[in-house]
Amino acid sequence: MPIDLAAALAAPPTTKTISWTTRDVLLYHLSLGAGRGADPQLAWTFERDLQVLPTFAMVAGQGVSAGEPQPTALRLAGCDIDLRRILHAAQAVTVHRALPPVGEATVTTRVADLWDKGKAAVIVLEHRAVSDAGDPLWTTRMQIWARGEGGFGGEPGPSDVAAVPDREPDLMLERRTFADQALLYRLNGDLNPLHADPEFARSAGFAGPILHGLCSYGIVARALVEEVLDGDAARLGSLEVRFAGTLVPGETLRIRVWRDADLLHLLATCVERDDVPVLTHATARITG
Repeated sequence: MPIDLAAALAAPPTTKTISWTTRDVLLYHLSLGAGRGADPQLAWTFERDLQVLPTFAMVAGQGVSAGEPQPTALRLAGCDIDLRRILHAAQAVTVHRALPPVGEATVTTRVADLWDKGKAAVIVLEHRAVSDAGDPLWTTRMQIWARGEGGFGGEPGPSDVAAVPDREPDLMLERRTFADQALLYRLNGDLNPLHADPEFARSAGFAGPILHGLCSYGIVARALVEEVLDGDAARLGSLEVRFAGTLVPGETLRIRVWRDADLLHLLATCVERDDVPVLTHATARITG
C-alpha cells in the first residue's frame, strides 16, 4: 500500500503501558557482551547494585516475556511496509533520569516526520515514556528507511554531512562482537528474521544475517560508560547515531571518541573491513 502522508502525520499518538524486570535488564546487558571473559562485570550482570544502560529504553517492555507476536510488516497509520524493505536508519535517546532495573511506564508514540527520498521513504517515530508517577523517563526518535516507498510527494528532509573534529581522536576503543550475538540480542524483542534466518537475509540483499543496529548502539553506550564515564551509567544523558553500515556477528567495532566539554563526537567502524563506517553522525551528551 502506498504511503499516505496526510494520514500518517494526522494520526493521533498511540499509547501503551509497558513494564520490565531485572531479568529483562540482565538479558539486555548480556546480549551486548557484558560478562564475557574473566571479568563478570557485576554492575551489568548481577541484580545487586545493578545499573541500567540508558539504551535499555530501546527494548524496555518488548522482550519475549511480553508475548509480542513475531512481526511481518511495519504497520502504522498511512504506512504498511514489508520487513524486507525496511532498515533502521538512525536512533536517538535522551534519558531524563536514571532508569530503574524494575519499572512500569506509559509510552506515547507518534509519526514525527515522514520524508520522501525518491527511491525510499524515511519514517521518524518519536516515543515518550513517563513513569507511573508521571515523571518523564526517556524520549527517543527512530528513523526507519523504507526502500521503494518514496515518491509520495513529501519533503526530502535534512541532508547534513557527517563530520567529526579535524584532529586525532582523544580515545579509540574496540569491542569485538561474537558469532551468536544477534541470536541472543533478538530475545530482547526484535524478532526480525533478518538477524537469524540466512535465507531471509539473502532475500533482503545480504550475504547472511546481520547484527541489529541497536545492538551496535548499545555496545557503544556500554563502552562509553566503562571507558569515559567512570562506570556510571547515569552520566550518559543522550546518544544519537546514524546507522551507516552493517556489522556481521563476530566482527569488531572500533569506536573513535572526540571530547568537547560535555559533548562527545563519535565514529564507529568495522575493523575487519578496513574501517568501513558503521555508526556516523554520532554524538553523546554527558550529564552530572
